[in-house]
Amino acid sequence: MAQTKRVRPSVRKMRRLKIMLIGGYAVIAVLSILTVSLLAIRKSDTVLRNKVTSLASTLNVQMKLNLDSYLDRLETIAALAFTEEATYTYDATAEGMDEYEALSTEKEISASLHRLCIMENLVDYGVVYRNNHPVGKLSNGTISLFGDRLFEDLHAMIVNPRTHDGWAAGYNGNYKRIYYVKELHENAILVLSVYASELEAVFDNPETMSDMRIFLTDLSYNLIYSSEADAETGTPISKELSDRLKGQTAANIMDDKFFVTVSTSDCSWYVICAIPSQIILSERSEIQGYIILTAVLAALLAVLLGTVLSLKLSVVVADMVSALETKANVDQLTGLLNKRTFEDTAASVVDGTVQDAQYALLLLDVDNFKGVNDTLGHGYGDEVLSKIGRTLHTVFTADEYVGRVGGDEFAVLLKYTPDPAEGGSLETTVRAKCKAVCSAFHDFYTGDDGNYKISTSIGAALFPLHGNDFSALYRAADIALYYAKRHGKDTYAFYDPAAMQGEVLK
Repeated sequence: MAQTKRVRPSVRKMRRLKIMLIGGYAVIAVLSILTVSLLAIRKSDTVLRNKVTSLASTLNVQMKLNLDSYLDRLETIAALAFTEEATYTYDATAEGMDEYEALSTEKEISASLHRLCIMENLVDYGVVYRNNHPVGKLSNGTISLFGDRLFEDLHAMIVNPRTHDGWAAGYNGNYKRIYYVKELHENAILVLSVYASELEAVFDNPETMSDMRIFLTDLSYNLIYSSEADAETGTPISKELSDRLKGQTAANIMDDKFFVTVSTSDCSWYVICAIPSQIILSERSEIQGYIILTAVLAALLAVLLGTVLSLKLSVVVADMVSALETKANVDQLTGLLNKRTFEDTAASVVDGTVQDAQYALLLLDVDNFKGVNDTLGHGYGDEVLSKIGRTLHTVFTADEYVGRVGGDEFAVLLKYTPDPAEGGSLETTVRAKCKAVCSAFHDFYTGDDGNYKISTSIGAALFPLHGNDFSALYRAADIALYYAKRHGKDTYAFYDPAAMQGEVLK
């Protein structure tokens, strides 16, 4: 009878663990992507609404400013009439006035008003006296519209008691003209009017908001101007809009059907911008479709990636640990051991050494490096340090510990193993290394023109001759380095307590 091949429990556990890991990752990935997608959809909807709200509000404010600026300009033209004394002093209702003098004055007033408005597309620009006598440019349309109530009804349009002026539209149901009136004296008013169609230039709708409808209405929501070509001036705006705006003088209103903004101009007319909500949100479905499609693809990719990552997780972790150890031990600029690693390693080697072992500690200080940093900048100085690291790599072997222990300071720990066949000594070996270092730096120039000479000063201390532990050895090498720096640089010195003690104390 054939035996069934049994699977070891440990193998089964590993398989279950792998399946659980992949399945758990897939569930977490899908749920995370789903959550992010829902948040993205909600956020995109909010952003879209806020963007349109901001654009529409800005457009409404700009339209109001345009209107106020336009009306201010017309008021300024009207105010220019006061530059001619006859305009505001002459009274056509005065009794006993010489007829010739009256005709002459009125001719003068008419000529003055004509000069002031010659560059403007005004329908009316004249003076009306209490006896309904007009002077200046007053159209037949206005005269026939007001009839024998010309002065009386125009005067009634003065609604600002402080400035004695006012704007009006829709007189007797006629919204084709906009009137501005200003009192000259108790028997005379200045009249200025333009066609409402002139406001088309004022309410110039940018292409980015081409779907936005712009209206100018009176306080009863009757149209003075509309960006819709087929809209009839004088008719009320739609009830859908007026119901939403009722009681509002400055507001942004958005619901499922409309987004509406309203502001009040200086002449108390309403500037209204409206757009159907479905136009605003028309891009929402397309955006949501892209988000959902992206989410599905991302979920599939995440599951596939999770599977691959689960299989290679151990390799990745090992590589990461190795990289972190290297980064923690090595100075990233020079590729040498960093200060902490060098000192810990050297101290461990020297302090734990066996009897009769011989070591040498070299401390190197780069000459003139401060000038490189001060003149060429720290970025250039970093490049020089990197090159110094490569230079030291060529001088010392992999069995010798080389580290960067300061900004421009380096240290080397050498172990000497006597060879009876070749003879020699630790001092001879160290001296040869020091000469090799100095020689390697003889051709080390930097700067754009090679005008900065880089050299190194070296202090050497021997173990156990100059110190019985790493700390003592380091102090001895540091004194020797100081001595080398004081005696010309670009050289080396061995620690000699008798010769160097005085130098250190100076």
